[in-house]
Amino acid sequence: MRAILTGAEPSAEGGRPTDMTKWVSTTLGLVVLVVGTVLVTLGVTEAARRGNTPEDRPAPSGSPSPATTGTVAAARVALAAADLTTPASCDDLLDSYIDRALDLVGPYGWDAGPIVMFDAAIPRARDSVAGAAESSAKAPMPTTSRVTSGETGTNVQEAGVDEPDGVKVDGDLLWRVQDDELTAYDVSGDEPRQLATLELPDVDDAELLLAEDRLVAVGHSDERGSRQGTAVLTVDASDPRDPRVVNEQHYTAELLEARLHDGVVRLVLRNGLPDLEFVHRYRPHQEDSAQRANEQAVRESTLDDWLPLRDGEQLLDCGSVAVPDDDDDPLGTTSVVALDPAEPAEAESTAVATAATAAYSSTDRLYLAVSPSSWGWGGPPCWEICDFAGPLLGGDDDGETELFAYALDGVATTLVASGEVEGTVRDRWAMDFAGDALRVAVGPSQATGDFNSVVTLREEGAELVEAGRVDDLGKGEEIKSVRWFDDLALVVTFRQTDPLYAIDLADADDPELMGELKIPGFSEYLHPLGERRLIGMGQDASLRGITRGAQAALFDVTDLTEPRRLDTVTYARGSWAGAGTDPRQFTWLPERRTALTVITHGWRTGYVSVLELGDDRMSNRMVEVEHGDEVSEVRLVPLASGKVVLVTGDEVTFFDL
Repeated sequence: MRAILTGAEPSAEGGRPTDMTKWVSTTLGLVVLVVGTVLVTLGVTEAARRGNTPEDRPAPSGSPSPATTGTVAAARVALAAADLTTPASCDDLLDSYIDRALDLVGPYGWDAGPIVMFDAAIPRARDSVAGAAESSAKAPMPTTSRVTSGETGTNVQEAGVDEPDGVKVDGDLLWRVQDDELTAYDVSGDEPRQLATLELPDVDDAELLLAEDRLVAVGHSDERGSRQGTAVLTVDASDPRDPRVVNEQHYTAELLEARLHDGVVRLVLRNGLPDLEFVHRYRPHQEDSAQRANEQAVRESTLDDWLPLRDGEQLLDCGSVAVPDDDDDPLGTTSVVALDPAEPAEAESTAVATAATAAYSSTDRLYLAVSPSSWGWGGPPCWEICDFAGPLLGGDDDGETELFAYALDGVATTLVASGEVEGTVRDRWAMDFAGDALRVAVGPSQATGDFNSVVTLREEGAELVEAGRVDDLGKGEEIKSVRWFDDLALVVTFRQTDPLYAIDLADADDPELMGELKIPGFSEYLHPLGERRLIGMGQDASLRGITRGAQAALFDVTDLTEPRRLDTVTYARGSWAGAGTDPRQFTWLPERRTALTVITHGWRTGYVSVLELGDDRMSNRMVEVEHGDEVSEVRLVPLASGKVVLVTGDEVTFFDL
């Protein structure tokens, strides 16, 4: 497996970072630390010096025997031909972490490479939905398809794959979590009626998944004495008047993704470099002694430092951790936990010894991406619930994104293939799986030209192999949104104008650019309204690329060789479309031909924009609904009865359509 991410910019000679590079990197890190914007912890206590042979190391809590790990590896890793291995023992696994970490430690602690920040944010959406066509000159063109909210009321990326949200519906029952208090409402009458409340213990910023009569709440762990991490609470919701917490789990890792499909909840957890007891140089000429002390701290680390814990015990069997053969892969651990909410204590786990930057789930595949796009200050934020789990360092930035494919079957999650693609993967919405192909929208990197691409890959044995590609999309521009369909991709890029590219994917081996549309502004979220219409939520902009305020745009994609913009609604200067960063703030009501979306003005006042479609035009009505920080909590949840529930920070009411 080739190198992926850089720990530092190389010197002019192409070797290790220069002293000046180290000094600049370190100085920036310390300055940012002082103002509290970088969550990097530098130890100030000199590490104790003791031997570090396998026999001398402290045993990791809950670690299995080598015999046990061999069985687990066979069940969850099927990689005979891939550049991954499974350790023969826990000592071998620990050695692999230590060997790679020694290249990353310096006199100031974790010394190499840029410092990574993760901000809590919500994904940009591109659902994968139905639509098929043969690729020939006379064949029907690929089409978009109408997409509505999922069964639980959440606007999701993949049909049939539910995502966490603060609100879930189940027929005439609505569940809402706010300030870690779970509330049940009866929404069958003229007004929502509160049935019960339940305090959720040891969790902050919880969101919900609903599986029949069980709720799973995921959030930041607030357990006393625990490291920052993720809390997972299972609630028996069979009696909505008396909900009860029946299981509580705490993981010392950040949550990259949580999904629910076919009654199984999957968590993708990530750990970066651990917080070891480093010293760092305070006086001149002490670099060598500090370097030796910090290397010793790395040698004395245990698996408890490198692998996530669940309720104080090791989450993973050593044999279930796949280790990249290439030591330059970014160092960390990405774990996948699968659990049945009916029996949450029986969770199954697997992992890869690197730090993923994005995760995408379909109904039968899970993909992890390790992309150079997340490095430095300009990379994409992590999605879902993002605790800081240590800096992410290591690797040579060769401009390639590593990809890992997992097969999903019940609670079984099996790593079946890995590969790479040149370019950067912005986030999970840049990936999609349809038929037998993974489709990826990639941005520019040092391995590509200054353009974007759509690449298709297939599994061949244990490898992900490129099948086809379309290049030269949006030269010098940034991908803003992607919408995937079975045989079509719509890609929006932006610098000064908003090119919308239509790409025929009917033949994954020979994808084809069909047409493009260049207009001012850009769409951050695209939602299909049927086979011929598409709405985009984003930003209006001048011809020079200066953004002015939120915008809704209606597109005609009847002829994909010549897509057209039919109408726009421009909002006030300084406004933002909530769906651009959180698609859960967009609701499409097909029977009414009406879109409901949240518009924020000045980051303090929230409105619902009621967009009614007719005769290829949009009419708009603005309803002020919320103020302050709680604008981000606004949801418009459609019910089977045709009503829409408006959820704000303080109220749960019916929205007047």
